[in-house]
Amino acid sequence: MDKLLFGTVLVQVVLTLVMMVLMGKRRFKAAKNRELPFKAFRLMDLTGANEQVITASRNFDNQFQLPVLYLFAVAFAMQFAVVDLSLVILGWLFAISRLAHAYVHVGANHVRLRFAVYVFGALMLLLFWLRLSMAYLLA
Repeated sequence: MDKLLFGTVLVQVVLTLVMMVLMGKRRFKAAKNRELPFKAFRLMDLTGANEQVITASRNFDNQFQLPVLYLFAVAFAMQFAVVDLSLVILGWLFAISRLAHAYVHVGANHVRLRFAVYVFGALMLLLFWLRLSMAYLLA
């Protein structure tokens, strides 16, 4: 079961790296096309940047919010040796929600859909933590 859960961590890590590359490409293109002054990068002031640059930057930042809580939960689950099918399913649902959120955010950026996917992922994370807590405290 641990390996199945670890797969969700790999998905999150790859997603974060892909978002980093996408963000870099979009920023570089904006600077190259003089859509964003180079000095904007000194303090990371993206005021005036196009929507693609801002969404990629925000999405990359977002990979260090809920996912950090998820990564800690996975580490605890493995350390406590309480990984079971319910945690694996919740973990995969969370990972899939992160992929969907990123796809919507840096793509069409449909706000209602993005919010719904975000809430779903947050709920999966909450359930993961609740299940982890019960498994650990009742062990």
